[in-house]
Amino acid sequence: QVLLVESGGGSVQAGGSLRLSCVASRYSDSIKFMGWFRQAPGKEREGVALLDMYNFTTLYADSVKGRFTISRLNGQNTVYLQMNNLKLEDTAMYYCAATYKYYSTLRTTDFSDWGQGTQVTVSS
Repeated sequence: QVLLVESGGGSVQAGGSLRLSCVASRYSDSIKFMGWFRQAPGKEREGVALLDMYNFTTLYADSVKGRFTISRLNGQNTVYLQMNNLKLEDTAMYYCAATYKYYSTLRTTDFSDWGQGTQVTVSS
């Protein structure tokens, strides 16, 4: 298990950008996927972006495709979420998570290690 710490959240106007970071307490070859999730008040937690830690393939929720990018530097224990053209509906607490499963499709139940979250607020 790894500890995950998110940062980079804040308040931004619609159309603006933010970059979230997620630092793992240690580098682990056992982690197969890292994901970003978000939860708005009164709503269920939803998957936003998924990164395969071995082949760097990505998966995005339809609502963020073309606007968000998940990435990491090879061998680094930090995963990023670049968020561009932010919309009001992107307002939420954002969490990063790690899974040791060999297959994932951004389901929250696939992920075992979670950070505490970082708040993103988009205003008009």
